[in-house]
Order: sequence, then C-alpha cells, then structure tokens
Amino acid sequence: MTHDPERPTDTDFLPDELEEALAATNLETSPGTQLRDEGDERRAMDLGAPVAGLAVVDEAALGSGSSDLSILERRPSAREPRPYRFPAFERQRLDNGLTLIHAHLPGRPLLSAQLLLEGGGCREPADVAGVTALTGRALSEGTHHRDAIELVEAAERLGAELHAEAGWESLSASLEVPRSRMAPALMLLAEMALTPSLPEVEVERLRAERLNDLLQVRADPRRRAERVFAETIYAPTSPFSRPLGGVESTVAAIGRDQVAARHAAHLDPRRATLVVAGDLAGLPLRTLVEDAFGRWSGPAAQGHPVAGQTPEASAVDASPHPAGARIVLVDRPGSAQTEVRVGHVGLSRLIPDFHAVAVLSSVLGGLFNSRLQRLLREDRGYTYGIHAGFDLRRWPGPFAARTAVQTEVTVPALHDLMGELRRIREAAPEESELREARDYLIGVFPLRFEAAPQVVSAIVGLVLFGLPDDELDRYRPAIAEVTAEDVYDASRHVRPDDASIVLVGDASRIEGDLRTAGLGAVSLITD
Repeated sequence: MTHDPERPTDTDFLPDELEEALAATNLETSPGTQLRDEGDERRAMDLGAPVAGLAVVDEAALGSGSSDLSILERRPSAREPRPYRFPAFERQRLDNGLTLIHAHLPGRPLLSAQLLLEGGGCREPADVAGVTALTGRALSEGTHHRDAIELVEAAERLGAELHAEAGWESLSASLEVPRSRMAPALMLLAEMALTPSLPEVEVERLRAERLNDLLQVRADPRRRAERVFAETIYAPTSPFSRPLGGVESTVAAIGRDQVAARHAAHLDPRRATLVVAGDLAGLPLRTLVEDAFGRWSGPAAQGHPVAGQTPEASAVDASPHPAGARIVLVDRPGSAQTEVRVGHVGLSRLIPDFHAVAVLSSVLGGLFNSRLQRLLREDRGYTYGIHAGFDLRRWPGPFAARTAVQTEVTVPALHDLMGELRRIREAAPEESELREARDYLIGVFPLRFEAAPQVVSAIVGLVLFGLPDDELDRYRPAIAEVTAEDVYDASRHVRPDDASIVLVGDASRIEGDLRTAGLGAVSLITD
C-alpha cells in the first residue's frame, strides 16, 4: 500500500488529544527515518505538562491528616532519563551486491523485514510523475506465479503480512512474520518485490483511483493547502513541487509500460538493502536470505554502469520557486475557517547542526506548549493547534507552519505567526524552554523503537540518508549538549522574509483585510 501525502491519514479522524499523542513520534526530530508524509498536520504533545484537574497526590502527607493541600499545586519533578542504546545491528553483503542488515531483538518472535530499493519518487520522469507511487501499489496485485488473491492467501497461511509502498527516496516491500515461518515468507517477499506481474487491468484501476482521489483534493481544504503550498515554495522543475502521487496530467499518462519501466529501474541488488529485526537467535538468516534473493542479478551483467554513475544517483532539484516569497489565497466560499501554511524550502537531513535544529523546532512549534501553540491557541484562542518544523529529507524539504484558524481572525493570526518566526531569530530561548524541549526529545526517543518494525524503519532511515551506524546512539547525548546559543545559531534556518503564505478559505471575508495587511501582494485562485 502506497502512502500518499495528500490523503488524510487515520489520525485525521481521531480526537485531538489522541492525535497529539500519536504525533509525539514526530519524524522531523527523529535522526534516522524516511519521511513519506508531507501532508499531515503533525503535533507533538508535552507529556510532562500537568493535565487540567489532575495532580500527583502524596499519600503519606494525606495519610498523616495534614490539611496542607499545597502539594497538589506543585508540579512533580522529572527523574533522570534511563540509559538507552539503540539495538546493535550488523551489515553483510551478498555475492550479488545486496546489503543485509540485521538486528537481534531477544524475546520478539514476530520478525520484521524491509527490502529497500533506492530511487523513489524524487527521481522519476516528470511527465509521468506519480508512477513510482503507483508502482508501489501495484506490487501487491500479483506476481508471475500468483494473482493478487493467491498472494494474500499465501501470506495468510504463514501468518504474515506483506506491504509495498513508495517514498520520495525509495521503493520498498516489507514483511512481518513469526520467526518459525521466516524462510517461506522471505521467498514470498522476494517474489512480490522482484517478479510482480503488474497486470494491466489492475494498473488501470489504480490509476483511476488516483485520478478520483485528485478530484477529492479540491474539496478538502487541508489537502488543497498542502498541494498549493508545495507548488508555491518549490520551483516548477522540482519534483517536490507536486504530490508524491502525481497530478492529473501526469497520472493520466501512466500505463502499464511506464509502471514496468519504473519497477525495472529499481532492480539493482547493489543499490538495495534488506533490513531484518526481531529474535534472530539460532536463525540461519544469511542462508535464508541467499535462498530468497541470491539469484537476483543487476544490470551490470548486461553492461550497465554501476551504482553511483547512474541517473538514479544524480542530484535532485530542490530549488525554491523563482518568484520568491508570495501570498496565495485559494477561495473556498462559505468556509468557516482558513487553512494556513507559511514557510519556505528548508533543510536536508544531512545538516551538521541537526540536533540544534531539532530543539529549535520543538521550541518554536513542535511541542504541545511550544511558542506558537501557546500564543495562537492558549493566549489568542485562534486555533485548536499549530505545528511548525522542518521536514528533513535527503534533499531540502520544506520548513512549514501549519494550522487552521477561524475565518474572521485569519489576518491577526498571520501577524502573530510571522511575529513568532521573527522573534525566534532575535534571541536565544529561555532556559526553561530549552530544558523542556531537550527533556522531551530525550525522554520520548526510546519509545520510537519498541517494536521490530520501528527498529527496521530507523535503520532504513540511516541507509537512505547515508548516516553513520552510531547516529541513533549519539542522538540523546547530542540533544543533551545543545545550548541556548546553539539554538540561536540554528534559528538562521527560519527565514520569515523568504516565507510564502498559502491560505484556503472564504476570499470574500479574507481578501480585503489581507491586501491591506502589509504582508505582501496577494494572488487569488478561484478555480
């Protein structure tokens, strides 16, 4: 199943509190994770903040008959975080060039595996943009040996789950299975990933589904805002100016031949990595992997250039829009609120000050009690929530502030938002802000790797971004060492003068005030 960044996710329909808890695994501040979702309004919850109406009761004090209830008003102090080390993992290389990375997780008999094929949507031909995402969805529609139903039934007999998806930097196929069924499950994973039949009727169905989905974008203000925002900040030549799933004109041009060609472009074992995690004690993993993938050969045997010399290894265009900072208003008559996106082309994950940027993002708009959240939600009452941060990819992703506000306060909210973007650059954060952000990032970090699939995903991120093997072990100490001055230095990455503003709302109630607000010239989209 391919994750489309425009589609609402399951969390879009959850209560705010639960969505905020789920969003605590915010990928912007995780050091080794591939980002596939540009459209979510992710918000992090401050797990250390007091909850209204609740307090920690000192039972000894109450039991003594003391009438002093002041203890109920004191916030309990946090303990020192427990030591944590990311699970150790090892690398091996098969004779055909496939890299195998495995992490032994004692006591976790449900194994997770992911085959990573480097390439992804950022490298696909522009005239068929979305073909990689469609290819990812088509992988599970049957193989040369089984149709889609037979493939699902084969997995179910093993107690396994198979998935395939595309991201900006890769095409991947993944597996979860009890360790006792690992051998046949790996065979099934290889069959799906390497020999899909890509039936024309299913490709046509998937294409039609995507075209119908694009029609729905126009009726969904959040998704419309995300699409227009990307088009506004990135140059038209950049793949990041369009959704991962493509746009109407490019999706309409996709057929089975284009899908088959895109799949073939990823099939080089020298640019592929298989990551496995779980209880691997006594499991002859390398032998099982060689049995499943050892006969896979790449294009070098046919005289093709080796990895690093192919178009897939070339740089990706992430240049900003030549028009610079702009204000774009998308008219949605009768809308009770305005979707707001403010930002610019941001940073690569490979920046040297990553940890300072992580703390900066938390202080500004990554925590539930961040500066933007306190001002726009708590003080002003303009919104239920706001998130701001950097979407860190291998190539520069966007910096964005995302929120929805009541229509009548659209312009005041913009003034406040832009003011906070400028204020973060003017001085180092308060010590309390710094401590809270660091404590949160350090405390929540181990929770991201409790299950085998999470460990696999983190290792995949290291591979995609070319990060060192000890990156995840260095994360917490590095965050702890971030100073207020480091955050101040990192604040130069927030560039309010270069920020574009995208609004989706009722133009009849917004446009007049917006044009006289002194924020810049306004372009109106009415279709």
